[in-house]
Amino acid sequence: MKRIIQFVEELAVMEVPPNVFNQYSYQFQENSTRRENLLIYLNQMYQLKPKVLLVGEAPGYRGCRLTGVPFTSEHLLMHNLDGLKLFGRENGYKLASKKPKLLKEATATIIWSTLVEHHLIALGWNAFPFHPHKKDNPTSNRAPLKKELELGQKPLLQIIELFDIKKIIAVGNKAEENLNLLGISCNKVRHPAQGGKNDFVKGMKELLSAL
Repeated sequence: MKRIIQFVEELAVMEVPPNVFNQYSYQFQENSTRRENLLIYLNQMYQLKPKVLLVGEAPGYRGCRLTGVPFTSEHLLMHNLDGLKLFGRENGYKLASKKPKLLKEATATIIWSTLVEHHLIALGWNAFPFHPHKKDNPTSNRAPLKKELELGQKPLLQIIELFDIKKIIAVGNKAEENLNLLGISCNKVRHPAQGGKNDFVKGMKELLSAL
């Protein structure tokens, strides 16, 4: 789909603030794999036509920053979870760099385990689509700043329009904050990181049971 290709291209050429890594940019060769992974994911989702969008905060250094796909890790991207057939080499996904051990990310595992349990395929995106990190420490995470969230508003709106989303779930405060600034109605669940797993699972169960 041409609009999806154009969307990924726009992400690739976006200028980002200091202490932010654009995992789709043309600055590094391995980012070409991340762009391709995102294209595969968005095209898959376009065929599946999900009506629920999960909006997270920003890519983490163990997750989307490495894979290019929201709410994934290297391990999840290559191996799926039991009951999930979305990812894997058989669907064209690749690693940006070869490693003896694939990283996992707790947030990605918790989110997809919860979705699989409820037999739901939801589209994932982030309020800020690039990886914000602490100064001089690319293997760290930090909350996106207000100006960074503002930068993420256009692609967030594009995602909602592209996929004709009917229900939006904000995963955490930053996601809810950005959606509210855009005047977009959403429900919020606790982010699963930093001890929030049980509250996230409970909140998702309540929301999804009402669908």
